[in-house]
Amino acid sequence: MIELLQFEFMQRAFVVATVTGALCAVIGVYIVLRGMSFIGAGVAHASFGGVALGFFTGLNPFFTAVLFCTAVAWGIGLVSESNRLREDTAVGIFFASTMALGVLLIGSLKGYTIDLFGYMFGNVLAVTVFDMWAAIILSVIVFGTIILLFKEFFFLTFDSEAARVAGLPVRFLNYLMLTLIAVTIVMSIKAVGIVLVSALLVAPAAAAHQLTDDFKKMMLLSVLIGVASTWIGLFLSSWFDIASGATIVLTATIVFFVCSAFSPNRRSARRRMLALRKNVNREAKS
Repeated sequence: MIELLQFEFMQRAFVVATVTGALCAVIGVYIVLRGMSFIGAGVAHASFGGVALGFFTGLNPFFTAVLFCTAVAWGIGLVSESNRLREDTAVGIFFASTMALGVLLIGSLKGYTIDLFGYMFGNVLAVTVFDMWAAIILSVIVFGTIILLFKEFFFLTFDSEAARVAGLPVRFLNYLMLTLIAVTIVMSIKAVGIVLVSALLVAPAAAAHQLTDDFKKMMLLSVLIGVASTWIGLFLSSWFDIASGATIVLTATIVFFVCSAFSPNRRSARRRMLALRKNVNREAKS
C-alpha cells in the first residue's frame, strides 16, 4: 500500500478518492433521509449532457457539467413544485432528455475521440492535477455550506412544514441543497463515473442508517464508510488492474449489506417477531 503511494498518479487518486468518499457520504445522508435518491440518479445521468456540451462547445467539460447539472437540478425542483406533476415524473423527463442531448452532441462530433468510458464508469487512477484541485476546492465550498447551515438543513430534513412556520427560507434551502447535490455529483464523475455515482451517494448513508438513528452519528459513520470504501476500492483496483469506479461502488454496497445484516433495528424486529410468534403459539395451545 505504501509503495503504491510513491507514484504521483496514485497520490492524486488517493486525494480525490478521499474527498469524493467523504463528500458523497455527507450529502448522501440528506438524500437518504429526504427520499431524494431518484433525484440524485437523475442529476447524475444528466451530467452526461453537461460533459457532452463541454466537448461540443470546446469548453472545459467540468465547468459545463457543473452549470448544466445545477440547471437540471433546479429544473426538477421547479417542475416538482407544480401540483400537476409528481417529482419522480419530473426526474424521469430530465433523466431521458439530458442523456439524449448528450448522445446527440457526442454523435455530431465527427472524427473526435472522447474517453466516454472514463466519464461513464470512472477512472480515479487517471485524475489530473486540475481534477484534484477542483475536487478539493469544491469540497471545501460544499462542506463549508453544510457546516454554516447545519441547523437549517437538519430542521428542513425532518420537518419542512415546521421549518416554514418557523420562518426559515425553505424554498431557498431546497434549491441550495439541489445545487450541492449537483456539484457533488460532477466532482465525483472522475472517481466513480456518471453511471455509478448515484450508488456512492446512497450506499454509505444507507449503511450508516442501518446502524443508528442519531443524525450526527449517522453522518459520522457515513463518512467513515464512504472514505473506507473508496480507499479499499482504489487499492483493489490498482492491485488487480480492474475498473476503479465499479470496485469502489461494489465495496460500498458490500459494506451496506454487512451493516444491514448486523443492524440493531433488524435484530430488534427479529426479536419482536419471535416474541409475537411465541405469544401466538401460547394462545393457540391454551
